[in-house]
Amino acid sequence: MNNKDIILKATNISKQYRLGLVGTGTISHDLNRWWSKIRGKEDPYLKVGESNDRSTKGSSDYVWALQDINFEVKRGEVLGIIGKNGAGKSTLLKILSKVTGPTTGNIKTKGRIASLLEVGTGFHGEMTGRENIYLNGAILGMTKKEIASKIDEIIDFSGCERYIDTPVKRYSSGMTVRLAFAVAAFLEPEILVIDEVLAVGDAEFQKKAIGKMQDISRGEGRTVLFVSHNMAAVKSLCTSALVLKNGKTEFEGDVEEAVNFYLEGSENNSNISVFHDRKGNGKLLIKEVKVNGKNEDVKPQTGLPFKMTFILDNNVQAKLIDVQMDLRLDDNLGQRIAWLSTSLVDCDSDDEVVNKLVFKIDKLNLNKGKYYVTTYITVKNEISDWIQNAFSFEVEEGDYYGNGVLVSTNQSKALFNFKVSNEL
Repeated sequence: MNNKDIILKATNISKQYRLGLVGTGTISHDLNRWWSKIRGKEDPYLKVGESNDRSTKGSSDYVWALQDINFEVKRGEVLGIIGKNGAGKSTLLKILSKVTGPTTGNIKTKGRIASLLEVGTGFHGEMTGRENIYLNGAILGMTKKEIASKIDEIIDFSGCERYIDTPVKRYSSGMTVRLAFAVAAFLEPEILVIDEVLAVGDAEFQKKAIGKMQDISRGEGRTVLFVSHNMAAVKSLCTSALVLKNGKTEFEGDVEEAVNFYLEGSENNSNISVFHDRKGNGKLLIKEVKVNGKNEDVKPQTGLPFKMTFILDNNVQAKLIDVQMDLRLDDNLGQRIAWLSTSLVDCDSDDEVVNKLVFKIDKLNLNKGKYYVTTYITVKNEISDWIQNAFSFEVEEGDYYGNGVLVSTNQSKALFNFKVSNEL
């Protein structure tokens, strides 16, 4: 690789935080650090701390939000950074944007960096949209003349012309993001850093923003770092990707392989009781899941009967009439394919204590492919057990129309005819 093409290089980046307190913690810890520093010794607290696993209780007061992150980004490359909530993506972007410094390691960059990390980042609420454009440009090191030459394009792209001379504090979150992205993109930084904020915008703006980022990278040869949970956007925009998990690099390389690696973390897990990354009060929990075709030994197949069985841990003896269970089915790009809910059908035995729910589909109209299921259970309208990407299953191609033609793509978004019962 030609070193002249490398515009950003991160070496051994780690970030440590002390839990529950502001700053480094106690006076004794600060004194220990000072004493080590004047003796030329290493910070004694760099050897303590636990990994960034938010779903477990730790025994240390220190946590490593990031550990030993290394990567290089070439000029004109679009690097996607993906991972679950709490994996360290935003912390990494803040370090790259110099909002905060790393505990260890260093960042080398060439040129200006423009960041869009959170809604309203870098905007002053009391100033108008127009004034904030000049303010952001000045922060990026641009002259007033340079900003003035771009301001009409910025306002036009943002779609906020009517409100451009109104204080930003009166903008909606979507309008704020529109203007902030327009400023960051049109003031020509060498490196553009975009966090999940584009999800706040509407569909029209997301499409415009992704198109602009493609123009920036492919047409103008500038570099983009892009964090998103939208795998379709990552695949269409990025040229390479980094997968983070618990503050560490799990995978780096090709976008397609990275997305598949990330999604593989939601493998079919029949013993779902060991799943830690869940929300809710725990009154009714999913203990086990079984997915099969027309019988227990047959895999799901297009056009044939399909069944998902959920074995439940009912800690409060909740009755079926008080329970609602929703399932969201996503494809391998994270796009919703279907939504199933007990609220949409009449359930059997409403007055019985529920220990098992079975979703049945007489003729499965999902095409060949892999699907990911997010589960959501409420008891008397209170969230009891919510698991994103709880498990996955694969569907084999089948003769859905009975004409001898096998349907093999996984683009189906048809509705289901299904029923729910408390029995197998």
